[in-house]
Amino acid sequence: MLLTKLIDLSHELHDGIPVYPGDEEFRLVQTKSAKRDGYTSFVLNTALHAGTHLDAPLHFLTEGSMICDLPLETFFGRGCLVDARGEMIVRLRSEHKSMIRQGDIVLLWTEHSAKYGTDAYYQEHPVLHGEWADFLISMGIKLVGVDLPAPDNPPFPIHKKLLGAGIPIIENLTKLGDLAGLRSFEVMAFPLRIRAEGSPVRVVARAT
Repeated sequence: MLLTKLIDLSHELHDGIPVYPGDEEFRLVQTKSAKRDGYTSFVLNTALHAGTHLDAPLHFLTEGSMICDLPLETFFGRGCLVDARGEMIVRLRSEHKSMIRQGDIVLLWTEHSAKYGTDAYYQEHPVLHGEWADFLISMGIKLVGVDLPAPDNPPFPIHKKLLGAGIPIIENLTKLGDLAGLRSFEVMAFPLRIRAEGSPVRVVARAT
């Protein structure tokens, strides 16, 4: 049996990666080396929303679920890629309603990830129209992922709607264009089993 190609949709984590304005700096520092100390060791100091990561409901809801409370089934499922390139406000269109199935993991492709690492990535990014959140909730999707620092701007109405409905959000995806030629694919996006509101996540797609 041939191994199906896996597509990594995550940014690499390294010392000094960009973080959302106001968040703690991401530091990944080597403290020991095999040559000098007999073993290699690094220390990681970060907020939980750096790089490609997942927001749990607790991120905006006082009584919301933590990452560790979410069922494993949430992080695996049929993927659906929505092409939203060129749209600063991503609006719901009629064709989207026929693309998305109940229980999908929906990924919105804006190509804004090309600006990752620059100030412009955070200063001016596309946002989802409120109708999108309402539709995704009505479809009972598992997850929504974006190649953006956030699907909205303060006061974060899209976050609150989706997380309030129990739908986690993946932010800072990359290489979504690699999925454009696939007829169908699965998404695997497992976070750490952590008692917190967010977690780094390795997001991988597999053609089916």
